[in-house]
Amino acid sequence: MNRRAQLLADGGVMSGAIIFIEEDLRITEVQIEVLVGCLSIISLFGSIAGGRTSDIIGRKWTMALAAVVFQVGVAVMTFADSFRALMIGRLLAGVGMGFGGMITPLYIAEISPTISRGTLTSFPEIFVNLGILLGYISNYVFAGLSVHINWRVMLGIGILPSVFIGFALFVIPESPRWLVMQDRVDEARLVLLKTHEDEREAEERLAEIQLAAGTGNNARKYGEKAVWQELLCPSPPLRRMLITGIGIQCFQQITGIDAAVIYSPEIFKDAGMKGNSNLLAATVAVGVTKTSFILVAIFLIDKVGRKPLLYVSTIGMTVCLFSVGVSLSLLKEGVAGAAPLLAILSVCGYVAFFSVGIGPICWVVSSEIFPLRYRAQAAALGAAGNRVCSGLISMSFLSVSRAITVGGTFFVFAAMSAASVAFVYALVPETRGKSLEQIESLFQDPRDWKGSQVEMEDVEHLVEKVT
Repeated sequence: MNRRAQLLADGGVMSGAIIFIEEDLRITEVQIEVLVGCLSIISLFGSIAGGRTSDIIGRKWTMALAAVVFQVGVAVMTFADSFRALMIGRLLAGVGMGFGGMITPLYIAEISPTISRGTLTSFPEIFVNLGILLGYISNYVFAGLSVHINWRVMLGIGILPSVFIGFALFVIPESPRWLVMQDRVDEARLVLLKTHEDEREAEERLAEIQLAAGTGNNARKYGEKAVWQELLCPSPPLRRMLITGIGIQCFQQITGIDAAVIYSPEIFKDAGMKGNSNLLAATVAVGVTKTSFILVAIFLIDKVGRKPLLYVSTIGMTVCLFSVGVSLSLLKEGVAGAAPLLAILSVCGYVAFFSVGIGPICWVVSSEIFPLRYRAQAAALGAAGNRVCSGLISMSFLSVSRAITVGGTFFVFAAMSAASVAFVYALVPETRGKSLEQIESLFQDPRDWKGSQVEMEDVEHLVEKVT
């Protein structure tokens, strides 16, 4: 299970735990926002550091470092007796999540065969959604314990994902592309032979990686400073890659998914639902929906491509977010009727469309598009952008909702989601069926950039397939 699984499992747990933390430690609403949102802000520092760290010690052992730091943070939170202690634990957990978050999809993309790279890179989203679902279920199961104990148990089980990572490190290989960057070509060849169907295909892929990496003297002339200088002052092709990679990461968050996951009890309370048990039970429905629909994305991503799924996802999210805004606004004005049910169904529809497309594909695209020499550190910038946007949404949702109502906040999310449709159309190329080295060429020529667009008619064929 990757760092995002840890992060969103944490979000699922925190959605219920904060109810009891607030009662037990008597913290304020502002402190709740800081406690929830700081995880994303702090994890961005881990994301940025993780890019360079993974270039030095390798993709595999960066994941090990992330797991250890995260475990320490969770332990501190579990035994915290004050807001200050909780914050220390959250800060440590955030650093660990940041390290692991940017490297997991990168590692999977680098080790996967071209034909199944999208499926394998998005497969961890199953664990992300299982993490959310288990978080919701644990909240419901442990809510009956003493208020001093229940939230500690809820947080403590969050250590399990990183334990699974520890066991996995004994069997998974190092990234062949990182091995080539270290001039460990023979080791890279052995890994490729294990992950490709025949020796000829593995040798062809190795030759492509060596060419892209510029092994030998050409690779040694580039240092950390040179990479960051080029990222800060990019060439036109690299600028297009950065716009796509960072942009899709930011759009994934500014459409409000973390707010919907973490603050779902508050949203359902606004929809007229009463009682902590009922609120926590309703959040389980959100978790079941997310977990179920991620399977659709995993099944289709390498069959129909990234862009058709992104179109279905972003358009569907826009409709559902607007529907949530309308239903909550009607309830605010005292108009009930079917509005409560519509609000709950619209939230579930929103997380379903998120899981079908931009949820997993955001990480697939940002791990595919960058050249090998920039890949880790450029992907780290995208992950950092994702975390900044997540933190801003998480830390401001309650305050903004008080100012413009919860319904008004969802209208803002709907507007952001509508903008993401235009972003996908204009700036995200189709990468299905291309090797990581071939994808670089899509950004070399603006005509290729436009030519890689998937027409909206493909979405119609996709909908026909699904229905």
